[in-house]
Amino acid sequence: MTPKTTLEEDFVYQFAAPKEFGKGGKTVCFAARASGLYRSTNSGLTWQPAFASLNLQETLPTLAVTIPPNPEEDPSVFVGCNGGILRSSDSGQNWESTQLPSPPPVVSALVISPNFVQDGILFAGTLEDGVLRSTDRGRHWVTWNFGLLDLHILSLVISPGFDTDETIFAGTPSGIFRSTNGGRAWREVLLPGGFRAILSLAISPDFTREATLFAGTEKHGLLRTRDGGQTWKRVGKPVFTKPVNAILLDPGYPRRPGSLVLHGSALLASWDDGETWEPWREATLAGKDIAAVYAPKGFGPKKRILVGLLDGAVQRI
Repeated sequence: MTPKTTLEEDFVYQFAAPKEFGKGGKTVCFAARASGLYRSTNSGLTWQPAFASLNLQETLPTLAVTIPPNPEEDPSVFVGCNGGILRSSDSGQNWESTQLPSPPPVVSALVISPNFVQDGILFAGTLEDGVLRSTDRGRHWVTWNFGLLDLHILSLVISPGFDTDETIFAGTPSGIFRSTNGGRAWREVLLPGGFRAILSLAISPDFTREATLFAGTEKHGLLRTRDGGQTWKRVGKPVFTKPVNAILLDPGYPRRPGSLVLHGSALLASWDDGETWEPWREATLAGKDIAAVYAPKGFGPKKRILVGLLDGAVQRI
């Protein structure tokens, strides 16, 4: 568990770790926190500040972190901060600033191409400046906002078949926008009932075949589309009364239709594609306010999972 910091609320915003997280005990993983980026070299058992080489005089709030799908081939790490993006080429030991459009943005989300080792493409969502795109492994970034009517990006997801369909979705305070040409142009996705603040998005691992996407809203629960955003259904309507802050799908979805949702500061799980829901690991997490969760191998029994708390602590389950 991480040592607590002097911040009253040291949110854990996001985790990043290899897809093979959970095998062995020496996996390198990262936690983006209000007090900065933290790094673990033992699969989340203990954590150390990752920005030591920068010799910072103040904390650098880190809202987003991402790594390539196969870090053994490319040990790069990218973090979104209040004022820019930092890049590491050695698994978070040393850092360099990247070139961003001015003024310096607050980076709220980062997603990386599933084919990153070959194409070097990343996207960054910002809180006021829309979406940025890099095609040179994060060294330089350009703004791509044509058709993006809301520049306040709260969430981003990229299609697992991005190398062929070039599809990416952005969640904003006014709804969802979709690009089908690699982020060069955007079109609004029509949602039932009009505008919805979209706090979280989750895309099916088999999206290229069955086009399923989930959207977590601030006040209107959980939405699901089976046709890439053309039509939507509200899932678990009586259950979701608080903001849906994060959505995780089982890596075997839809064959294994499990989903895990951060509902307010508590976790709810469904094993039947959202038909029924139950508290997840209630005995283990009782009384704890949860801010982030990471479960790349699923969240059933015997799966290794990271849970980030509002005070900055990390619990490995």
